[in-house]
Amino acid sequence: MQRHEFENYLNTLLKPEQIKDFCPNGLQIQGSENITKVITGVTATQELIERAIEEKADALVVHHGFFWKNESYIIRGMKHKRIKALLENDINLFAYHLPLDIHPTLGNNAQLAKLFDIENVAPLEVGNALSVPVRGEFSSALSAKALEQRISEQLNRSCLHIAAPSNKAIKTVAWCSGGGQGYIELAAELGIDAFISGEVSEQTTHVAREMDIHFYCAGHHATERYGAKALAQHFNDNLSLKAKFIDIDNPA
Repeated sequence: MQRHEFENYLNTLLKPEQIKDFCPNGLQIQGSENITKVITGVTATQELIERAIEEKADALVVHHGFFWKNESYIIRGMKHKRIKALLENDINLFAYHLPLDIHPTLGNNAQLAKLFDIENVAPLEVGNALSVPVRGEFSSALSAKALEQRISEQLNRSCLHIAAPSNKAIKTVAWCSGGGQGYIELAAELGIDAFISGEVSEQTTHVAREMDIHFYCAGHHATERYGAKALAQHFNDNLSLKAKFIDIDNPA
């Protein structure tokens, strides 16, 4: 598959033009014109790049790429080493940040809904079809402990739970993969029973306790690996190339 064909396919699939982001989405580093093997992953780390080189990949598709807003323009040190490895091995780097969070089927939030058996998924931000945080409900109410166990088992990591003072059962839930803990207050204002995100801030604890909402911190990496994994499967099912998801473990 030609690079421009793959790029057009990705942009049509993920529609980066629909949402304002903190980094450029799409092709970030140009490599081989012909793409036959793709590696997907969460972050374009040196380890993932080295794995892509070992796999003789022509393209790397990630959630966290390079050139973030307010980041230094200077290419040196760690960034230089990463970019040099990509260029020397003719590997294309594609990155899709928020577009991969919000995709209705392949996105991180959609994949979490499948993992946690959440139904009736809808935007958390009322009237915003491209809302990054989303909401839904369970078919029957869960205890706070049961949801903690479900999250921990599905993501294969211990989940931090800050309990609502009432310790209410959980029927409605909102979530945002990665660093979306700031949306907890909106979820609480809408009367939702629990909020799940990848990260926690100092003030998140106070919001949960004072607004009576359960909060679950499930890990930034852990909540964002499933979009990249779903992309690899999608490529294998729909394109004339080979794709493989590689998970570089990250406890954060």
